Amino acid sequence: MLIQLKNITKVYKNHFVETKALDGVTLSIEEGEFVAIMGPSGSGKSTLLHILGLLDKPTTGDYFFEGKKVDDLDEDKLADFRNQKIGFVFQAYNLLPRISALKNVALPLVYQGVGKEEREKRVFEELRAVGLADKTNHFPNQLSGGQQQRVAIARALVTNPSIILADEPTGNLASTQAEEIMKIFKDLNKKGKTIVLITHEEDIAKWAKRVVKIRDGRIDISNIKN
Repeated sequence: MLIQLKNITKVYKNHFVETKALDGVTLSIEEGEFVAIMGPSGSGKSTLLHILGLLDKPTTGDYFFEGKKVDDLDEDKLADFRNQKIGFVFQAYNLLPRISALKNVALPLVYQGVGKEEREKRVFEELRAVGLADKTNHFPNQLSGGQQQRVAIARALVTNPSIILADEPTGNLASTQAEEIMKIFKDLNKKGKTIVLITHEEDIAKWAKRVVKIRDGRIDISNIKN
């Protein structure tokens, strides 16, 4: 078992109101799964992704990653754990505009202290894997939206993480580009990579092997076989 969430809640408070974004979520994700998390706006799916990605901590409940309890780690240890174990792909790509595709992909390795020669080898491998071997020196504004998202996928993969978390990765793309991105995720999963995808689109969710539907901070699980 790669991930286990046990009775997770997340409550946001201010001086006037308390909002329960997650209400007793229990979820397991096995190594090698491809899971889509679906729900309407305000359902709690983004909060769930933030918990899974260790970008936020649950209010109550337990989170185990590869058998290790991680919800009580301090911020420095959480940052190290994220950088080593989790690759992120976001809707807005989150590329740095003033550096090349190669340097964008290399950033996680820089943070890990990987040497230049090894960095470049791994970066070229991942850019080649997503079909961008000829775009290494291009800046983000010289790439299409689909190409920018492929750079973001290469960046997520370059540390060989245990899991890829993708937050609406096709949300800014035309349907043809979205299909290209989903084919990449599908191929990665066939090679054994664990993927969790946030989406509100049925057509995108159908690429996954399992769909987790969330509403009002609670989930029910159904299976989709492609």
